[in-house]
Amino acid sequence: MRLSLRKAFLASAFALTSVFAAGSADAQDKTVRVGFQKYGKLILLKSKGTLEKKLGDLGYKVTWTEFPAGPQLLEALNVGAIDITNTGEAPPIFAQAAGAPLLYIAHEPPAERGEAILVPKDSPLKSVAELKGKKVALNKGSNVHYLLVKALEKAGVAYSDITPVFLTPADARAAFEKGAVDAWVIWDPFQAAAEVTLGARQLADGKGLVDNYQFYFATKKLAEEHPDAVKAVIEELRSVDAWVKADPKAAAAQLSASTSVPAPILEVALERQGYGIVPISDDVVKAQQNIADTFLALGLLPKPITVSEAVWKAGS
Repeated sequence: MRLSLRKAFLASAFALTSVFAAGSADAQDKTVRVGFQKYGKLILLKSKGTLEKKLGDLGYKVTWTEFPAGPQLLEALNVGAIDITNTGEAPPIFAQAAGAPLLYIAHEPPAERGEAILVPKDSPLKSVAELKGKKVALNKGSNVHYLLVKALEKAGVAYSDITPVFLTPADARAAFEKGAVDAWVIWDPFQAAAEVTLGARQLADGKGLVDNYQFYFATKKLAEEHPDAVKAVIEELRSVDAWVKADPKAAAAQLSASTSVPAPILEVALERQGYGIVPISDDVVKAQQNIADTFLALGLLPKPITVSEAVWKAGS
């Protein structure tokens, strides 16, 4: 899995050149390097520009680098290319097993409807059970990997009975449109875009299957040596979170400007998000441990991990 994550990360190597050039948080200018995806609170925080002022008052600079998905983000954190990021539930499981120096610093509440197993609108498939023997596209090691495992388990289908096709969201959509795969397991806003523009149908979303938490991470080095920077990031994220919840139309418009995703699609995605950024609780750690143990039992994780060892104590 570590090798596969590195291969995925190499696809984003062009982005890392500028990140490494930006230095690190222990450099003289104390730069905090943030990795983000095309969607979520971090990209909104970037567009608002408030983190630069907040951290600037503390003597830090900020750099931003976009990545295609959670596994690539945490591989970047693992190799020391970024200091702060966020992903869903599954990527940190694999990253911790690979020895990444990450710490969970906060999380968002469950967003069960924010990921789903999709099929084309004219697909004959009507249930998850019918995925047996079919090709299913997904981003390996991402949140939707766990959704697929749990959905198949509920439907009585062995994971080994489907053919996973590991693709990034952009490549998966292309394969989905061409009919090269039978189903696609994906998260918002890609999920909403496929539903709105392609008429894609859901076989299942995460409701009753997974929590679909969103987590925020810092490197151990940043959290231990610069906790003031980590706390400042969390404070600004909470401010953005409250703004999005209060005015999702404005947030969708701002996201649209920075992502080129139409605002109506983003409004659908934002409606399915969880709101309220909070410290990591014992219940959330337990939920993450269950995911880790599930992947280990399936042979997807190279070794056991203890999730609680990667939780930032200062965030409690």
